[in-house]
Amino acid sequence: MIDLATFLDISRWPFTADQLKVLAVLLAVLVLLVWGRWRYDVVAFAALVAAVIIGVVPKDQAFEGFGHPATMIIALVLVVSSGLSSSGAVEFIARHLTSAGRSIPSHIAVMSSVGGLLSGVMNNVGALALLMPVDIAAARKAKRSPAWTLMPLSFATILGGLVTLIGTPPNIIISTYREREFGAPFAMFDFTPVGIVCAAVGIAFVALIGWRFIPSSAGRIDTSDEAFKLNDYIAELTIEENSDFAGMQLIDAEELASGSDVKILNVIQERGYINKRHGWSKLNVGDILLLEAAAENLDDFVSEHKLAYVDTEHHREKLHGADLELVEAVVRPGARIERRSSNSLNLFDNHGIWLVGIQREGRSLQKRVRREAVAVGDVLLLLGPKERTSAFIENWGMVPLAERGLDVKDTSKALLAAALFVAAIALSSFGLLYLPVALALVCVLYVLFNIVPLKELYETIEWPVVVLIASLIPIGAALETSGASKVLAQSIVEVSQGLPPWAVLTIIMALTMTLSDVLNNTATALVAAPISVEVARSLGVNPDPFLMAVAIAASCAFLTPIGHKNNTLIMGPGGYRFGDYWRMGLPLEIIVVAVGVPMILLVWPL
Repeated sequence: MIDLATFLDISRWPFTADQLKVLAVLLAVLVLLVWGRWRYDVVAFAALVAAVIIGVVPKDQAFEGFGHPATMIIALVLVVSSGLSSSGAVEFIARHLTSAGRSIPSHIAVMSSVGGLLSGVMNNVGALALLMPVDIAAARKAKRSPAWTLMPLSFATILGGLVTLIGTPPNIIISTYREREFGAPFAMFDFTPVGIVCAAVGIAFVALIGWRFIPSSAGRIDTSDEAFKLNDYIAELTIEENSDFAGMQLIDAEELASGSDVKILNVIQERGYINKRHGWSKLNVGDILLLEAAAENLDDFVSEHKLAYVDTEHHREKLHGADLELVEAVVRPGARIERRSSNSLNLFDNHGIWLVGIQREGRSLQKRVRREAVAVGDVLLLLGPKERTSAFIENWGMVPLAERGLDVKDTSKALLAAALFVAAIALSSFGLLYLPVALALVCVLYVLFNIVPLKELYETIEWPVVVLIASLIPIGAALETSGASKVLAQSIVEVSQGLPPWAVLTIIMALTMTLSDVLNNTATALVAAPISVEVARSLGVNPDPFLMAVAIAASCAFLTPIGHKNNTLIMGPGGYRFGDYWRMGLPLEIIVVAVGVPMILLVWPL
């Protein structure tokens, strides 16, 4: 029987009081990030404040993370990525490589290869955001579901980030950690030998075999010319005076709507919601129909039965006769619109557009559309003049789910953007310029040449990611300086006692990969790096292969939609459920470990 007094006596524990404080802060961060109630940057910053208050992070070191090289490099890479994408060259290449006549494996192979190559030199979320509309357009032309190809494309862009230092934040974090610990960082292409093999084998797997593991239910989306739709939206329509529904009983209205593939979910009257069991209730002018429909069915339904989008008639005079269009857009991770509702944004008065519908896979929206807080991965149906909807989508962090027309007016800017970037990488690789300085120089030149407009400069940076990394760096340092990482590493060594170092390396890689499946990859790298180095020291071996294993594993999150932002981004457009990812993701993670460990040992011997 356990003696409670002995258990509560922390002097008998293997951890000191400071180590327990650090671990408690980290545990709270992990729990809150997995819970997802609050955004990750808020969680990380709150944890930093708490760590300073309880004394595990010195007050004079609290904000060192905001000036840390890893933080600066990631922010600069986001600006450079924006410049490369806004030049138009990426979309031009992608569109000319797609063909409706290709088989699914060959299409996945081409798109995944392009995505992998782009992710090696730019932010992988940005690479997916550029290629996803192209992939969806190809699915429409081929009359097949985008579900078969979006998940392979997402996984490929994640794999492509393994290849270079700037391909993914974990690589940058591991490199700067190595510099702090051993005096020299990993160079730009130190990740390439291992990363390119893992990426090539992984992309071959998803193109030839992996896509077949996607559940057939995920491929249920009809993409024929007659009925292309991503999924049904929850939308609101107002009954007009001359509408067919004015004065109609609810039961008859439901039957009429079903003939147009539209489902009436509820009716909102002045006195409240109509009970769906009261089918004899009459619909009146001004009632709001809460319904579920595909985008093109919705538009036809409005025209045919003389309905109106909510409040459209009251505000149409403000649009000066502008032609309205329906546009679908998916909410990116970190988008400004995340957790905001149409009502809170006062969408029409401030932007001249309406949020007509929201499609959220896996759960039904019970609230009225205008009051529903938008979530990452939601597909929004927006109504408004083309120029306004386009500007709103871009400024508020969404991706249009239609093939965007390409108009590269100044080809020289695309070439110039690529040339400046390549030159900076070359200067850094040959040791002529410190990498952050080289990237900063590219950003300055991009602004001077108007490749990235000055007014959009700060909008290109994903500030929540910057705050997350800057906040967790001091906490990660506290994990090491307190000795907690050493105690955790010793526990791993004791559990794996008798195993050869390569087996312990495999365990570290598997544990890191598992943690990354439920946690942000940058947070995973910051936590796992000091522990992996302590494990290497305990074994008396070279710590470089352990750091490389953490870098690879932290980026390879394929089991869930929350492990990586790219997986979240495709959830709505692909119609995926939470449990769809592991079917292709689990064998892919096993393949990465099976290929990665031998390659690491070959390139970075113990």
